[in-house]
Amino acid sequence: MAAALSRALKLPGKKGSDLGEYDPLTQADSDDESEEDDLVLNYPRNGLGRDSCLGSASSKLRAGRSGRLIGATDEAQDDEDDEEEDEWTDQLSSKPRRGRDNLKGGQYWSHRDSGTGEDRGGAGTSGSGGLGARSSEAEEKRKRAKNAIRSAFFLVPLACATLIVLLCAFLVPCQKAELEKKLQWERALGDAGGVTPPALALWDVDGDSVEDVLLGVTECTNDTHATKRSKIYSAVAVCAVSGRVLWRKVVNESVMYIQCGLQRSTQPSPVCLVIGKSSLMAVNGTTGKKLWSVVIGNIESQAVLLPDIQDDSIPDLLLATLPSDVTLDLSLTLISGLTGKRIGDPVSFNLTGQGKLIGPLLHETQQGAFYVLFGLGNVQAISLQDICFLALSKRPQTRSIGKKDTNWENLKETNFSFIRIYRGLERVEFLLPLVAAFGNNRNSLDTVSNLYSTRSDWVLVYGASTLSVLRQRDLHKDWTFSSAPIHSEPALGHFNNDGVLDLFVQHSANGIMTAQIINGANGTSLWKAEFVCPRLVLKASAISTSTGQSVFLFWASEPIKTQGNVARTTMAPAVAAAEPLIRKLFLMHPAYPTVLLQLSSTTDTALTSAVSYLEHLKDATYITVSSRPTPDSEPGAQIVKSMSLRAAIKRGQVIQLGANEKSEAAAKRGALEVNTFFRRLSFKLQDEIWDHKPAS
Repeated sequence: MAAALSRALKLPGKKGSDLGEYDPLTQADSDDESEEDDLVLNYPRNGLGRDSCLGSASSKLRAGRSGRLIGATDEAQDDEDDEEEDEWTDQLSSKPRRGRDNLKGGQYWSHRDSGTGEDRGGAGTSGSGGLGARSSEAEEKRKRAKNAIRSAFFLVPLACATLIVLLCAFLVPCQKAELEKKLQWERALGDAGGVTPPALALWDVDGDSVEDVLLGVTECTNDTHATKRSKIYSAVAVCAVSGRVLWRKVVNESVMYIQCGLQRSTQPSPVCLVIGKSSLMAVNGTTGKKLWSVVIGNIESQAVLLPDIQDDSIPDLLLATLPSDVTLDLSLTLISGLTGKRIGDPVSFNLTGQGKLIGPLLHETQQGAFYVLFGLGNVQAISLQDICFLALSKRPQTRSIGKKDTNWENLKETNFSFIRIYRGLERVEFLLPLVAAFGNNRNSLDTVSNLYSTRSDWVLVYGASTLSVLRQRDLHKDWTFSSAPIHSEPALGHFNNDGVLDLFVQHSANGIMTAQIINGANGTSLWKAEFVCPRLVLKASAISTSTGQSVFLFWASEPIKTQGNVARTTMAPAVAAAEPLIRKLFLMHPAYPTVLLQLSSTTDTALTSAVSYLEHLKDATYITVSSRPTPDSEPGAQIVKSMSLRAAIKRGQVIQLGANEKSEAAAKRGALEVNTFFRRLSFKLQDEIWDHKPAS
């Protein structure tokens, strides 16, 4: 009975070794008892009590069994069913024919019941398995398609972005490297007139966002007799990117100064002033075409940008004239910025001092009043209102010009005297605003450049060796520093991080040049180094970096190194008097004060220099005008050279100051760090480059 029931239900179980068939009594050896209990207790619901249709029950049990065996595949289940059907057929062959006929009828009704069950919603074994497989395959295909679309939406933009980044990574450095090469150029323009520095200015005249070079040029004709040679004077604009000549304007006399940046409402292009000894000419900065000119005579100064005097919305100009005849007086002349005509009469002053001309400089006080500073060996000031009144014989109509500062006016000794800025036994050598980037041929005529320079304190050098800072608020000295004779104008930059401009000075004695940085806050020494004197009178340059500190560029010869506590050996007079053959350009950064970077070396004599910032490249160019010696006592050639600082730094040579055995060993260990630092250095014209020390 048990064997028949097992065959009818097609229950899985162990195959007996003796009987050769499945035995439900031995099912506990392989299946869980709880599963067996479920089969025994639920057998009436599996079709046993329903019209004795064992075939239907067997089909349902197979379906239930396949649902419980989680993880078994359809192929394994089909193979097991085939084996059981073969065994069932073998056993049927041994039954009597009548029993087989009855069984066939039972199987017929079993198949009918199975089909009925399917119609009622039951899951058949073969049909439901096939449909489920097809539906699962379709669902898998849909999922794969969705995943592919999602991956495409993610990968395609990622691939495009990666491609763009790679293109930028390769193309942008190539473009920068190509532009750096274009910024490296050298051009011979005219003949050098001894050691007198030529006129030099920087301004973007071709609209490429790079400051171009404007230069005064003197050329000698090719006459065989030197005494019969004539000279041709001109102002030349040179493209800063390629070194080609943009335009050339021939003038009647030697060019003393070139200034650009004067804006006129009727002239959208920048206006440049070409100043000679006796005339002033305004030209179109883009084409070099003359706009206006005026003959003045005995010009001794650059043009000073003034507020609008004539109420024509164009700033006006002021020039100082000083005849060679000592019996005549210094005069200040007002010039219209629109037409170039004189405004009123020249204003003459009987100055008692002797020495070099100081100024004129425009200053705006804290009360908004304008004063002009000038002098001969000393410094005094007069209000712009008084100058306009003396020139026009009437009070100016412009409100800003008609003001006076009560604090400054109280410093007058009499009602008609000057305001004394400095007057002493020692003559004044230099007077400049305490503003970074002032000088270095950047005396532009645009209002932005002149805004802060007219409101700052002043740096005063007098007696050739005394340095002071004058407060513009009360005209008192903030501090005083004494040194050897200072032979060039101080350069202003940031050595430390206190926000106050420091001063780079150079002084020479006994064939030794000393470079020194003075703290702008208190007048103490921050840095000092000694070199063989290069026999140059050339101002150093302070260049602002992206870190807020400045690098200092200066010309010198070999640095003088001290060996521990051994006293420095003084050079012989004959050696000291000899002019060094090679002059070197050094760069010093405050982060490494014991290290210099040698950028170049030459036998040329540098006459003047200027610095131009390239914002989009985070770079700066160093422009020099030099005199190159020629054979047979011919006039030296005037060489204009442009150098990218970042490119020069990559080729630079690291020089140790005060080297000894320990410092040299440390230098070798830190050479990689120093080179990496300098190579990552970038330059930027920061906003605070125009900041000045606030008055205390």
